[in-house]
Amino acid sequence: MAASNEVVTDFYPFYRLYKDGRVERFYELYGITVVPPSPEDPAMGVSSKDVNISPHVSARLYLPKNTTADQKLPVLVYYHGGGLVLGSAFFKTEHCYLNHLVSQSNCIAISVDYRLAPENDLLTLYQDCWDALQWVASHADATTINKEPWIENHGDFRRMFIAGDSAGGNIVYNIVMRVGRESLIGDVKLSGAIFAFPFLLFPSLENIEHALSYKLWNTICPPSERGINSPMVNPVAEKSPSLSKLGCSRLFVCTGEKDELVPKEIGTRFVEVVKESGWKGEIEFIEVKGEGHCFQAANPEAEKAKDLINRMASFIQHK
Repeated sequence: MAASNEVVTDFYPFYRLYKDGRVERFYELYGITVVPPSPEDPAMGVSSKDVNISPHVSARLYLPKNTTADQKLPVLVYYHGGGLVLGSAFFKTEHCYLNHLVSQSNCIAISVDYRLAPENDLLTLYQDCWDALQWVASHADATTINKEPWIENHGDFRRMFIAGDSAGGNIVYNIVMRVGRESLIGDVKLSGAIFAFPFLLFPSLENIEHALSYKLWNTICPPSERGINSPMVNPVAEKSPSLSKLGCSRLFVCTGEKDELVPKEIGTRFVEVVKESGWKGEIEFIEVKGEGHCFQAANPEAEKAKDLINRMASFIQHK
């Protein structure tokens, strides 16, 4: 068999890794397509455009269209889902979801397009997402040059949030823990973090080794992080820093009762261990009855999706 066709890892229907380093992703199975930004979106009243943050990281920016010239809005940095191996800020699903979330939240959002595993190691992914957050925070520093006008003119850095669904929730966890150890540019503080159906693992959960998220983790993590005791994915691993050091003052955590990808108990357990850690912030937790994984992103027009998005919007708008 030619090296180009020899499979190293077969995680169908998500991806295959070939011996020559090529990665095959099966987006066509899900009807996933890339869409352009919407400078004039009459349906949701949200404008969007794409920017390059670095040679490896780009983003789609969202701004409510009725924003006045000097109006300041909450700033939301968003990390898409996809198991750390799939997804893009430029996919139709993400674009529609962010339009709804921004419209309801009346915030400016930066949806980050980070590099993916397995062709990139996880530390690279996390660094991409950290660099994007620092780039956004740099707009609060008077010495920063070549600022993005939407962020500079409308960003209220007293109300800075990060959010992510599924794998994006894993990224949020790693980023908010890093914020607890390191300062953001301009000494910007995170007001809150949204963990939606977060890709995390806990050894205390029954049959966790049989969960799809556990199996996926072990195909993409560094060899030294295999199993369930990596601080990248297990908040109570022996080497994990204390959750009391979470680098924000408020958390929003949501799960789905019928989530088959990330068991609902993950969110419940995460909330429990945060409370037990001595962290001094506020937690809002919701389990959506009868719904599965990231349902609100898949169909933001559904009634329960609208309800959840409204809850997120209230979290972002809370003062």
